[in-house]
Amino acid sequence: MLPGSPSRDSQRQQRVQRRGTVGLYFVAALSVLAGMTDAIGFMATGDFVSFMSGNTTRLAVSLGSAELGPVLRLALVISAFVLGNALGVIVAARSGRRHWPLLGVIALLLAVAGMLPEPMQLLALLAAVTAMGMINAVVEEVNGLPIGLTYVTGALSRFGRGLGRTLLGQQRLGWRVQLVPWSGMFIGAVLGVLLEQRFERAALLASALTALLLAVVSWKIPRRWQLRYMPR
Repeated sequence: MLPGSPSRDSQRQQRVQRRGTVGLYFVAALSVLAGMTDAIGFMATGDFVSFMSGNTTRLAVSLGSAELGPVLRLALVISAFVLGNALGVIVAARSGRRHWPLLGVIALLLAVAGMLPEPMQLLALLAAVTAMGMINAVVEEVNGLPIGLTYVTGALSRFGRGLGRTLLGQQRLGWRVQLVPWSGMFIGAVLGVLLEQRFERAALLASALTALLLAVVSWKIPRRWQLRYMPR
């Protein structure tokens, strides 16, 4: 080996670091998309698009109050989210775990949701919810660290546990990155509120455009890195 040339281990470490950095930027952008869509959907319809914990609690309350209409609506919303996650895995597997086909389908669903007329609001809501279910299959982990795109409660929980262990003097890596999806979702939600106030449900077209732009960006991500973001 020539003097001053990096060792193989050093080069490998640099590649892993670059892959992780790109992955976190991608996660941040996807979380912005999720937060924006959730805020638009909530303000336009009164239902959460990606926050199924909230919808589950609302379902239980409606069930306890014997409100059949909300029970059926929320049951459909939760089912659409589960279906979206399943479809996301299927599309990812069939496309060789590439991001752009999956993001393309998400963009299409969000565009449909934004263009459907007001009498078809429930169908628009279900299309947006399905899209948010699918987005969870785009990136599932970065350098072995689990990442949640539409459920930031888990991210805050992992961050809090990591903080506690650090205060105890335990050396744990990776817990700080859990703030990335939370921050992205928060910023996206603020953008979503501003867009919905101006364009109402048609603001979902901005979400569709964002998903399409992310699909284009994903072309630039090396194939071998994409495989590490979407584990088997």
